Amino acid sequence: MRRLVNLLRGVVELTAQGPFPERLLNLCAQRRLEFWGLEWEDGHTMSLKIRRQDLKELRQLGERVGCAVTVRSGRGLPSFLGRFRKRYAFLAGLALSLSAVCVLSSFVLSIQVTGNQRVPAAQILGELRRLGLRPGVYGPGLELKQLSQEALLSLEELSWMTINLCGTRAEVIVREAVPPPKLDEEEGCYDVVAQADGLITHIEPLNGEALVQEGDTVLAGEVLISGNVSMEPPMYSSLPVRYYQTHARGRVWAQTWRVITARIPLTAAVKHYTGEELTRRSLNFFGSRLDFYRNSSISWPFYDKITEVYPLTLPGGLETPIRWGVERCRAYSVQTEEVDRDAAQTLLEERLSLRLEQAIGAEGAVEEKQFAARVDDGWLEVTLTARCQEEIGREVPAQYGEP
Repeated sequence: MRRLVNLLRGVVELTAQGPFPERLLNLCAQRRLEFWGLEWEDGHTMSLKIRRQDLKELRQLGERVGCAVTVRSGRGLPSFLGRFRKRYAFLAGLALSLSAVCVLSSFVLSIQVTGNQRVPAAQILGELRRLGLRPGVYGPGLELKQLSQEALLSLEELSWMTINLCGTRAEVIVREAVPPPKLDEEEGCYDVVAQADGLITHIEPLNGEALVQEGDTVLAGEVLISGNVSMEPPMYSSLPVRYYQTHARGRVWAQTWRVITARIPLTAAVKHYTGEELTRRSLNFFGSRLDFYRNSSISWPFYDKITEVYPLTLPGGLETPIRWGVERCRAYSVQTEEVDRDAAQTLLEERLSLRLEQAIGAEGAVEEKQFAARVDDGWLEVTLTARCQEEIGREVPAQYGEP
């Protein structure tokens, strides 16, 4: 421990030469000056080590006894820093680096959002930016609690938020609100109607009165399960038939026939790059952009622009709001070329099959399908005809007047 302290304070190895060097040792003992590593080179010369802060006093004592004190070498932190006394550029760079560290450590360089699943992080960051929290803002001047409360008022999907400053990084921790359960609509009268033409194959009425049965043919919009339920009077009674209104529910399966058509042109515009390219560079510093090019206009009628952004990353993977941007523009001309008919027909058939699956739903099934293609005035038209098994019931509001 003593050795470490001496290195921080600085250690000097020196030589004392005179008629009576031992008198210098007696004066050091009287003044309580610590020394060590004493070695006698001859009867009038000795070498020893002392602390750097005691060198001036030791030289004064040497003059009193007629000894010449010569410094051989120095060790420790003061000697190391003393080498740079005349290196002004290094000292200026060191001072600027220390100042930059002290100043930049008070600014927010990156913002991290955690705890969100349904709400996009970009939406949260956009709202915080509107309230004043963005990369480059002065951290100690932020009212973090007020920021989180104002952000919660605007983001209804969140139930809790807190903001912590961890050096140059702002950590935003959120908790999403639990959506309320969806309640079934019990009020009012609803019918289950057919959303497509078909042949009824199976019906499961859960609530209401079924108006069709298996084997019936129905049209789109026809009532399958009525919400106006009839109540027959007792046998041999002269009372009229009574009705009550309810929310009809049920599942109705039917065999349907779907016909879907799609078209695509047999010619298409194709890019042909001319070989002309333009590269533009820019620097984005805390939201301010500095362009390193003179003319920002592009004379080409058609071109592609590819933008690449390279953020300045600190050790540990922390990104800073300093970004180097490179934009590459490539000119091209547009030419019309013919489309491969077989490839176009295959593409339309895949799209039609996808539309059919979306129309019949996940529980529906395609029993049979066929395609027909024809060319009409430069367009390829493909028609899909399919026989399907699907659920066609759909709940809609109904008006029957007073029951």
